[in-house]
Amino acid sequence: MTSTSIPDDGLQGLKKNWKSDLISGFIIFLIALPLCLGISLASGAPPMAGLFSGIVGGLIVSLFSGSYVTINGPAAGLIAVVLHSITVLGGGDNRLGFEYTLAVIVIAGAIQVVLGLLRAGNLTVFFPISVVHGMMSAIGIIIISKQFYVALGIAPTAKTISGLIMEIPFSLGKVNPEVAIIGISTILVLVLLGRAKNPFIKKLPAPLIAVVIGIVLGIVFDLEDEHSYSLLDQVYKIGPTSLVTLPAHITDGIVHPNFDKIGTGVFWLMVTTIGLIASIESLLTASAIDKVDPYRRRSNMNKELVAKGIGNFFLGWIGGLPIIAEVVRSSANINNGAKTRWSNFFHGAFLLVFIVLLPGLIHKIPLASLAGVLIMVGVRLASPAEFIHAYKKGWDQIVVFLVTVFFTVFEDLLVGVGAGIVTKLIIQLILGVPLSSMFLSDIKIEENKDSYTLHIRKALIFSNMLSVKRTLNKLPRGKSIEIKCESLKFAGYSALDFLNDFKNDYESDGGKVKISGVDDLKPISNHPQASRRLV
Repeated sequence: MTSTSIPDDGLQGLKKNWKSDLISGFIIFLIALPLCLGISLASGAPPMAGLFSGIVGGLIVSLFSGSYVTINGPAAGLIAVVLHSITVLGGGDNRLGFEYTLAVIVIAGAIQVVLGLLRAGNLTVFFPISVVHGMMSAIGIIIISKQFYVALGIAPTAKTISGLIMEIPFSLGKVNPEVAIIGISTILVLVLLGRAKNPFIKKLPAPLIAVVIGIVLGIVFDLEDEHSYSLLDQVYKIGPTSLVTLPAHITDGIVHPNFDKIGTGVFWLMVTTIGLIASIESLLTASAIDKVDPYRRRSNMNKELVAKGIGNFFLGWIGGLPIIAEVVRSSANINNGAKTRWSNFFHGAFLLVFIVLLPGLIHKIPLASLAGVLIMVGVRLASPAEFIHAYKKGWDQIVVFLVTVFFTVFEDLLVGVGAGIVTKLIIQLILGVPLSSMFLSDIKIEENKDSYTLHIRKALIFSNMLSVKRTLNKLPRGKSIEIKCESLKFAGYSALDFLNDFKNDYESDGGKVKISGVDDLKPISNHPQASRRLV
């Protein structure tokens, strides 16, 4: 595709592509509405918090974003850390914990802006792929373990994630049948629509359709009125507490941050966790969406960090959840024909119009329906296929993946990520990486008339890839590049994955890339990009 066919950005892009972007923005709004609400409630925050995030992510952040067709909003990947922050900082008082967490979000947003201005858009280089995937799978497990009870109308006794998981088989006798019918119906609708082959059906906003069916069942079961019903000699209570509750007016949902905990270590630990995870997820999403953008546009990762920081800084002041560029909604945006950032803007505008004009309709949504939607999100994140995929990459990848999952589920997100990275470093030492090359790469570049040769020696791993990535990304397009891996003792999966992506992207722009020396090392699995070592 030639550069002349690339859609204009800014107001010119709006003028030329408003119709396709408006249609896609409306469809994404239909997908995002139940997710914004569900992610809020799963995070222990008021429902309005997620809606504010979708609105700000669309109306404001889209205008500053470094990417073109990503969708900004609250994400399942931040549920665990936000909930943990509210619980730990609030000490049992969720309202107070949310106010403290808003202060965390304000400062995390400011730090993201600074990181972007300092050109830290290569932040993801420092996180091995197996750690990132392990973190996301662990988040999926956490979501399922918590939303299982909401979907079935059960009040669990356990407070920890491990306790909730252990309690599942013993809690089935406490199911509230009418609530469970709503939750299970939502899951079944999502499964059936997800497996549909018809192109028209595949484009339908499945989460919204599932929630609408939940609303109908809620009306049938008269959830708006507190009452009891009997089934098989058991009496069950049901009522408005099973529905989403919104304030009467949008301004009533505004909550301001409380900075009283700013002098504590746990406050800054939450700032680090939320800022780090939000940044990593956004950058990874922008990178993934660049690969499927039909116009092959490349996101400005530093600008992307600044934009998300502006959004999070603002959201912390008004009572919103932290936002990222969300991969599923962004992929759907492309599939529905979006061409510019205005589709993101329109999705935020539709959210705002809906909650201003129809807040009463949101109140009819059963919590069990939102729980069903989130369970399916969790299943996608923690799918057995993710574990199998990690295993096929090599024993080093599955070990790091499982360590990250275990410590994230049984400790917390930051501990899990840290444990995964440390495990990866230890494995690399065991497999022969010289200690001197653990964080510093040995590279040299030679420039000829129309070609470049990059010499990489000793080790090529995630923790020393930054200088390699910077060097390659500075090279002009359309040239001939040879990457010579000489005297290597070890080449890691994440580094080889980056080189493969670089080769594909560079050659798609008319250049040529040759990678030599890697085949001299022995792979530790049959995966084409498996880690390799000198034998």
